[in-house]
Amino acid sequence: MTHLYLIRHGESVANVQPIVAGMRGDAGLTKRGIAQAERLRDRLATSGEIKADVLISSTLPRARQTAEIIQPALGLPIIFDDDVQELRVGEADGMTNQEAWALFGVPDFDRYPLRPIAPGGESWGDFTLRVSRALTRITTEYEGKTIVVVCHGGVIDCSFIHFFRMPSLVVPPIDFHTRNTSITWWERVNRRHQQLWRLNSYNDIAHLQGIGAVESVRWEDTHPASPVPTEE
Repeated sequence: MTHLYLIRHGESVANVQPIVAGMRGDAGLTKRGIAQAERLRDRLATSGEIKADVLISSTLPRARQTAEIIQPALGLPIIFDDDVQELRVGEADGMTNQEAWALFGVPDFDRYPLRPIAPGGESWGDFTLRVSRALTRITTEYEGKTIVVVCHGGVIDCSFIHFFRMPSLVVPPIDFHTRNTSITWWERVNRRHQQLWRLNSYNDIAHLQGIGAVESVRWEDTHPASPVPTEE
């Protein structure tokens, strides 16, 4: 059976400051984010609960740093993959939310799911298609293996859309809140005479007791309008 573990990065600077964080604006993890990743590393090393065959990471600094911290617990080289990055923000990268919204307009993927967040960036439809393609490619290439992917809240959101075969060109009428360094575990099983994906766990943050996992800034806190429905 194929096991897919999606791990969100630790708390990042962009989680606690109103920064639009693509490759330029991503300042990596906060001190608490580092501590969260270290807690996850220690949990995985002690429990041995994930016997991974492959470790993949987004190339964005906050995910890369998280993957590098947990790598010793898994004992695998990191394969860096651009296709499991968060939604690409184009020319808004590195701006504050207020600066970006003033220049490019407030993102509203509920009403305009095919409008990019900024020139050179992705729309909701672009993003879900990219993530679906990446998940298909990764799970096909490593079929029958145990795969760990260190990624982002939006990527984990899209995994539900992908595996549950939900409409991908509209924002789902639910609110995900994927926690930093949480584990989401998908398993491919034989049921009803076919291969189906089973969700075994979501938002597993047992290792964060005493550290906390609530971000200080949400997109909607920075502007009285609809948030970008990916990573908070």
